[in-house]
Amino acid sequence: MKIAQVCPRFLPHIGGVETHVYEISKRLVEEFDVEVLTTDPTGKLAKIEEIGGFTVRRFKSLAPSDSYYLSPSLHWYLKRTSGEYNIIHAHSYHAFPALHAAMTKKENKLIFTPHYHGKGHSLIRNLLHKPYKPLGSKIFDKADAIICVSEYEKNLVLKNFNVDGSIVHLIPNGVNLDEFKDIEKIKKSKDSSKKVILYVGRLEKYKGLDYVVEALARLDSEFILEIVGKGPYKQNIVRLANRLGVLNRIRFYQNLSRRELIEKYAKADVLVLLSKHEAYGLAVAEALAAKTPCIVANEAALTEWIDDRNVFGVDHPVNVCHLVRLIEDVVSREVSKVDKLKSWDEVAKEVRRVYLKLSLT
Repeated sequence: MKIAQVCPRFLPHIGGVETHVYEISKRLVEEFDVEVLTTDPTGKLAKIEEIGGFTVRRFKSLAPSDSYYLSPSLHWYLKRTSGEYNIIHAHSYHAFPALHAAMTKKENKLIFTPHYHGKGHSLIRNLLHKPYKPLGSKIFDKADAIICVSEYEKNLVLKNFNVDGSIVHLIPNGVNLDEFKDIEKIKKSKDSSKKVILYVGRLEKYKGLDYVVEALARLDSEFILEIVGKGPYKQNIVRLANRLGVLNRIRFYQNLSRRELIEKYAKADVLVLLSKHEAYGLAVAEALAAKTPCIVANEAALTEWIDDRNVFGVDHPVNVCHLVRLIEDVVSREVSKVDKLKSWDEVAKEVRRVYLKLSLT
């Protein structure tokens, strides 16, 4: 069976969708012929390469502020070749590649994992989100199966779109548990003179990093903030940190290897993610696998992680004084057993079952 995974971006970019597509693809390739069809706004990455045992094809796209990923070349490629794939698995409602996949669908099956959180990531994108909805709805209309990564996302999809609930499957994201085997050893090598607040993800306004920087300014100097990721909001964070006099206590990292990222998780005292819009919260799952407690926004799918043992919630708009007190409390806590975590092996098996079920219809 030949499968195409269609997504806005792929490695070396790191994010929830990119990780999801990579992890399931490198497992599905053991049984299926898998290709990843993605875009590259820069035109600097290889147009075709092998990663993890499968082929990656990249197409030029328009991506103002790292968004939308409109790709006429991907659309025309799919228009020509869509029928060669038994299943097209499209990812992300919030960018055009999934729409390209839906509009070029032939007799093959279309699976859609929307990674949907209901709103645009900025005021302008939110305004564009509304006129886009009639187009985005066509992806759901064309889909033979829909895979959601959280209860929150599933409920939002059923509420906002005319979708038959019988074709919606709930398959949460996974964690590579084997990658976290040496966590205790890594933790022992941590610099105990510093308290590390960690953020992992794209640098966007809706992620709530401003609140973390404001909290850092009120915390003792032993606290530092490590930010892993890139995005259009970085300069805003730098300006705010400079104004508050804490830029020297912030470290920025990007393009880390998996090993380097896992070390960041393990050596952090707390992960903070105050995002207003998350369909799952992969950074939270990976932090918990690294036995690092988390503070998250009491918003969207992040609410599903809050247990007041390992993960603690903060309401929006964030009260910075409350956030400071919570950080001071949480950094002294140890993570107890987490039952929620699935392995990517389990996730890939569940996705495989959806593929095989569709192939019989």
